[in-house]
Amino acid sequence: MSKQKNIKTVKFNKNMLTTAVSTALMVNGVAWSQANDDQQVQDKKGVEEIIVTANRREQSIDDVPYNISAVSGDFLVKAQITDTAELMRSIPGVAVVDRGQRNSGVINGINIRGLNVDGSAFGDYQLSTVPTVSTYVNETPIYANFVLKDIDRIEVLRGPQGTLYGSGSLGGTVKYILNKPKIGEFEGRATAGLSSTNGSSGTSWDADVMLNFPVGDNFAIRIVGGRMDYAGITDYTNVYELDQNGVPLAPDGPLGAASVVKSVKDADFVTVNHARISALFEPTDNFSALLSYQTQSDNIGGRRQPTRGSNGFGEPYGDYENGSVLLEPSTREVDLTSLEMDLDLGFATLTSSSSTYDHTGDSISENTGFYAQNGWLAAFYYNYPRPMAEAVRNYSDSAFVQELRLVSNGDNTLDYTVGLFYQNQDLQGTQESYLRGFQAWADAAFGPGVVVDDNDFSYLRDQNFKDLSFFGEMSYHFSDDFTVTIGARRYDTDFINDTAMNVGLYSSFNISDTAHFEENESGTLFKANFSYNLSDDAMLYGTVSEGFRRGGANAVPVSGIFAEDAAWQLFNPDTNTNYEFGIKGNRNGVSYNVSLFYVDWQDIQINTATTNWGFFAAQNGGTAKTSGLEAEIHGYFGEENQWKYDVGYAYVDAKLTENVYAPSDPNQQFPVALDGTKLPGYQRIH
Repeated sequence: MSKQKNIKTVKFNKNMLTTAVSTALMVNGVAWSQANDDQQVQDKKGVEEIIVTANRREQSIDDVPYNISAVSGDFLVKAQITDTAELMRSIPGVAVVDRGQRNSGVINGINIRGLNVDGSAFGDYQLSTVPTVSTYVNETPIYANFVLKDIDRIEVLRGPQGTLYGSGSLGGTVKYILNKPKIGEFEGRATAGLSSTNGSSGTSWDADVMLNFPVGDNFAIRIVGGRMDYAGITDYTNVYELDQNGVPLAPDGPLGAASVVKSVKDADFVTVNHARISALFEPTDNFSALLSYQTQSDNIGGRRQPTRGSNGFGEPYGDYENGSVLLEPSTREVDLTSLEMDLDLGFATLTSSSSTYDHTGDSISENTGFYAQNGWLAAFYYNYPRPMAEAVRNYSDSAFVQELRLVSNGDNTLDYTVGLFYQNQDLQGTQESYLRGFQAWADAAFGPGVVVDDNDFSYLRDQNFKDLSFFGEMSYHFSDDFTVTIGARRYDTDFINDTAMNVGLYSSFNISDTAHFEENESGTLFKANFSYNLSDDAMLYGTVSEGFRRGGANAVPVSGIFAEDAAWQLFNPDTNTNYEFGIKGNRNGVSYNVSLFYVDWQDIQINTATTNWGFFAAQNGGTAKTSGLEAEIHGYFGEENQWKYDVGYAYVDAKLTENVYAPSDPNQQFPVALDGTKLPGYQRIH
């Protein structure tokens, strides 16, 4: 909704200073961008050749025998795309739930081939399940929604990628490949932007800089950093004025009904600070080592969400107005360190990837409307006159990841990729819920001691996942035109969960509960693929592949007044099998890719709420299927092919193939979703 945006980019090399302005337009999935000839690598057919690493080896995207899309970093710059949600909307067959900056750091909203059963309302907290689409930053499996700056390319792999990419790749995998330092070349870039947005009284700006320093003949350092400062557009029109203890002001005393409210304009501001430093060492032609560190911190002032309907005085809310009685800020910080080393052995390349990351965040959410909707304000809180239900949530995700991989040089009748993967991941989630000011009111109404404090619910959940996997793929070239690939991944995961819960507020039912689980999951995933070259310009391909997503535990009480059925405590892994057939190639300077697919999804994991008291939880829900068509066309036109276009179309039909029942309904008498129900986002056209 930007009124205007001015972007200035300055690039400089050792002997040259230039200023460049580029533009891009994307409408209804059709992308047009002006190509710069000295930045394009074109093959003999005049089509830009994109090199990808989807199969863990460098190869042209036209030679990858399944459906894959790639977006270059140059296109991101020209189209002024800096976030994943905006990027994914331009890729056929990929949908994304844009939850805004406030929630996009904790929940991965990417949906490929309709493999999604979660609605768009989820946010604010760490879900029990992992996403159906895995994401990688270089070689590290992590979802952190880094800003898209100084990117070499982004690869989108459609369909299950279980053999090479492991758990969480049910729908596919997205790889963010960052620019490496350039040895022997000094270069830099500075970019700044200024914009205004409809509905906002403020001005937004962003700026970043990149510097590449050569150090001798075999070493280079690359530094990227910047800040984004976006003015808010959402006005919180009914926010309580608070005292020094964070309690709504009561001008007539605790028992009086009066309160003091204010309006906070443009409350949902966003500031993002990001930086990355990487060092590349190449002492010989056979060895390279890349050490990288990147960090990002986000500070968001409120929720970018208007309230529908009218306020308590019958006045309708405006387009950019939110009726929350408290502000809902959030912050997060992520740090990622990685070391990637490649050793060319002649017959194959040995790769070691080691990384650690730490991703933490917190948010404040208003639950007053939720309490009122469920009748709790009257049932448990005596219609306390200034209700302000506040949920304070924290999450953390930290891990050590190691992968060793041996990839043949690709010049043999039999090519192979074999490897070992290990991950040790710690997850923590907390929630403290308060009805602010309720104790002071209860002390005045009933006398001290009836209410302990304002804290009515709290929980702490610690989880540890360890994954040890062995994987491999082998491709046998029966001829120059016909190749068959088979692959497998053997995984073994250990899972430990410790949860502590407390239901407080009233002294008469102050309840504590703990839960401890230790689980092991193991299995084998398979893949089979063939490709046949119809000509030098066209390839037929087909794939059968399997995906897997680990199980886990929920944080719910199983005793006391707020007890849930014990069947809610654990949920199992889900799996799927993908069948795909397609054709890809290029003709007269136009490249294309068309594929048909069918996916059978078993034991689907659903993020939902428990039956009795609405605790956040996950459950298994039977089976579902998705099927559809994906098509892409890329080409050039104009004098010397200076313009490039991309056209895509995708149709997805996704639905349940069994009724879904709550875990607390073992006799399956009350379905919560029926066989044939369409999955959220089941049809996407780009």
